[in-house]
Amino acid sequence: MEHILSVIIQGAQYVIPFLIVLSIVVFVHEFGHFWVARRCGVKIETFSIGFGKELFAWTDKLGTRWRVALLPFGGYVKMFGDADPSSFGPSEEVKHLTDEEKKVAFYTQRLRSRFAIVAAGPAFNYLFAILLLAVMLTINGQPYTSTNVGQVMEDSAAQEAGLLPKDKILSIDGVTMESFEAIKRTIALNTGTPVHIIFERDGAEQSKDITPRVKATVDRLGGEHKVGLLGIISTETAYRELGPAAAIRESFVETWNITAGTLKGVGQMIMGVRGTEELGGPLRIAEMSGKVAKDGVFSLLWFIVVISINLGLINLFPIPLLDGGHLLFYIAEGLRGRPVSEQVQEYAARAGGLFVVSLMIFATWNDLVHLRVFSFLSGLFS
Repeated sequence: MEHILSVIIQGAQYVIPFLIVLSIVVFVHEFGHFWVARRCGVKIETFSIGFGKELFAWTDKLGTRWRVALLPFGGYVKMFGDADPSSFGPSEEVKHLTDEEKKVAFYTQRLRSRFAIVAAGPAFNYLFAILLLAVMLTINGQPYTSTNVGQVMEDSAAQEAGLLPKDKILSIDGVTMESFEAIKRTIALNTGTPVHIIFERDGAEQSKDITPRVKATVDRLGGEHKVGLLGIISTETAYRELGPAAAIRESFVETWNITAGTLKGVGQMIMGVRGTEELGGPLRIAEMSGKVAKDGVFSLLWFIVVISINLGLINLFPIPLLDGGHLLFYIAEGLRGRPVSEQVQEYAARAGGLFVVSLMIFATWNDLVHLRVFSFLSGLFS
């Protein structure tokens, strides 16, 4: 009994940060839809954080019901004329609206207005992440891994060339290395050709020509991918001071890097280079939220930035029921000069719903295996 109680208390340390992180990024996303829809003259019936039973709510002077629901895994904005919160089709009442009601219904708006309303959700996630990241960089500086060598791996190109711990990498082939991440990116693209490295040892500059080792991996389709490796490790974190302008610029760069990294990871899973067991769901996010919260406010804010970017990116995937699915149909409508048939949209919505639900089940299963929930439950009854 004491063990179960301790697990519940420990779980609360993860649940609270998780609710904070998810509520913030979901609110930002839905507020994007809400804000642009209001500017387009569309009536908003409901703004909900979470699904299911209403915990508490209030109605504003324009008739929008603001609610917080029991299940915190997402949210929605229901606009006038929507058949349901997914906004993937008009209600039957749309066919019988008065002229005044048509002015405030979502589905009677011009194509560009509907496109802007749907695109605003992911756009606000990205804008929020960029602004929050810029503030963090201005206050705390830009973290990076220094170019000081912390460890030289056994039987590596670096060891063979004579690099030692505490050496500071200055440049590679004439290009200044400002961070260890830059070293990794430069060497990873190498296919086994010598590179000229200038480094500092005991206050004096030295240089060596080193040929990186090449590691080959084969994906499920038989394609070979080669990555260059020096065999050095650095774990020393440093901070670079930035002014507001530089912070904004770097926040755009970092946002792009996170987006590109996510797309690369998804591509690697599809190609078979990266295991699908890394795909996590709400339980994994809850675990990570709790861990970063223990590391301080800036770590938690950084995690919020990453989740906001990923939420915006995922919603842009051209999958029906997601924002990207709506946008895809709007693009088709613009090219065709008329909307895609209701039957096609209905079938697409069903297929998209099945895909999204299947993906959530698979991700949750990965979470349960990762968190060893099944082992814990079996231990309770053994």
